[in-house]
Amino acid sequence: MKTFFTLLFANIALFPAIARAQYDSFLDDVADNADINTTTSATDVVANVIGIVLGLLGIVFLILLIYAGILWMTAAGNSDQVDKAKSILSTSIIGLVITLSAYAISQFVLGELITATT
Repeated sequence: MKTFFTLLFANIALFPAIARAQYDSFLDDVADNADINTTTSATDVVANVIGIVLGLLGIVFLILLIYAGILWMTAAGNSDQVDKAKSILSTSIIGLVITLSAYAISQFVLGELITATT
């Protein structure tokens, strides 16, 4: 069962990076055909890295949520297992709040940085 979750997490974690690479490849092809300069600035790179990291954290939250739900549903009256599932749920929700706050702050800061430099 542990290897199943490991493989599932590896596939889910790599999916955004693969999709992003395909999207970037498509944009490069469009830019090549339109003769557009595709140089990226440092703020674009930082914004992309932050977006990818926060996306991965969202995936981790989803996996923890599913794991805690399965743990709770298979508890069969075992109060220790229910308490563990409740603990995982509460800490993952706190982590989600922190992640969403980090996303909002980074969007604000990057937006102000781009406004100030252009």
